Amino acid sequence: MREVLRARIVLAAAEGLGNGAIAGESAVTVNTVRKWRGRFALQGPDGLKDACRSGRPKAYGPDVRVAIVAGATGAPPHPAAAWSHRTIAAQVADTDFAAISASQVGRIPADLDLKPHRVRGRLTRRDTPDFRDRVADMCDLYRHPPECARRLEAQNKRVPVGDIAPWI
Repeated sequence: MREVLRARIVLAAAEGLGNGAIAGESAVTVNTVRKWRGRFALQGPDGLKDACRSGRPKAYGPDVRVAIVAGATGAPPHPAAAWSHRTIAAQVADTDFAAISASQVGRIPADLDLKPHRVRGRLTRRDTPDFRDRVADMCDLYRHPPECARRLEAQNKRVPVGDIAPWI
């Protein structure tokens, strides 16, 4: 709908109407008409599209996100039965990373659709000194694969035996 309005502004300008007349006809301000006429003059039809918006920059880098996911999927500290946002934040603050709030810790797993409270088994790992470096390398490879690489994804789903029986 916005693109239609912008195109109408440009078409009205091509017919020779002034900015004030176009603004009154389109029910927008004169500044809006100036903006879209100017962008069309500089960029052509691509100028009528929405500009990219960067948004707010991320406050925490991939290292902090990996530390939160590693903590949330690992075994909680004894005697706790489950992780809380506060305990994950305390664990991340004890590492080499910056302090992070419990509410931010809650947002990161939520963005990843990770539900630590529903994990039945824990992902365990050896306490090797280079564990975080290896995880960071794997995450970097996943985010920036080589040109010739192909990514395969699989989901572990349970299927009733009756549905499999005809193919066995």
